[in-house]
Amino acid sequence: MTAPVLEGPSPTGGGPVPSLSPREVEFLERLARGETSQEIARAWFYEERSVRAVGERLRKKLGAETNAQAVFVACQAGILDGRPRSQRHGDHVGYTNHQKRGEKACSACREGERAYQAQRRALRAARKTRTS
Repeated sequence: MTAPVLEGPSPTGGGPVPSLSPREVEFLERLARGETSQEIARAWFYEERSVRAVGERLRKKLGAETNAQAVFVACQAGILDGRPRSQRHGDHVGYTNHQKRGEKACSACREGERAYQAQRRALRAARKTRTS
């Protein structure tokens, strides 16, 4: 097993995490759901060998020998936290998900919601000045 490329603090406090592209994170999420390279290739409109190359690059970054081990390492590093993407934190979607579950929103989601609302107000103001 090779040492993973590490950058920045882990969201779970367990040390630095590898720097992964959004495509690599999606690949891990799909693997965690049990999809095969062939199924991922169909969903992405890629050749299967291209998907396998993404997997190889990802395994090297994580220091994993198999896809299953890559998913395990990603979970331990906090890259995959077991929540579906729609239950993310720190933005408007995270804030509304807290509300849907009847929970008090965490501070990261409250800040994300404030930023989202400020952006919406700025867009409305810009539209208003254009039509005036």
